[in-house]
Amino acid sequence: MAEGPTEIAGQNRVLIGACECGAVRYRVPDEFRYAMNCHCSRCRAGTGSAFKSVAGIERAKLEIVEGADRLLVWGEPDANHTRCATCGSLLFSVVRDGDYVHVALGSLVDAPSIRPGRHIFVGSKAPWFEITDDLPQFEELPT
Repeated sequence: MAEGPTEIAGQNRVLIGACECGAVRYRVPDEFRYAMNCHCSRCRAGTGSAFKSVAGIERAKLEIVEGADRLLVWGEPDANHTRCATCGSLLFSVVRDGDYVHVALGSLVDAPSIRPGRHIFVGSKAPWFEITDDLPQFEELPT
């Protein structure tokens, strides 16, 4: 596995992501459009945590470099959660009519330059979790 972000001639940094067991690896340019923490009940159930930290980028920019045959896609082709079928790690979600992916920030091996800039769906956040940072909070998805 790569030791850190790489540079492709004339392009920005390329980040490496992987599942827990290493069966699936992907790369994505460090060109995320937005990042956020989602507190909806589906994201909490899907991650087993208080929220899911994601960064959005155009779907065509994410490339599976190893383990494409080991992907577990839950949902429809243009709206799904994609995991490693071996270890179950959430890698990304296909969203916005299939045009974007929400990369699970925890699946990135390399640190992206973007950081979550808001909390969404805080109206349904886990009652046992307290948001303690100063990021903007939205009851639902802001338009």
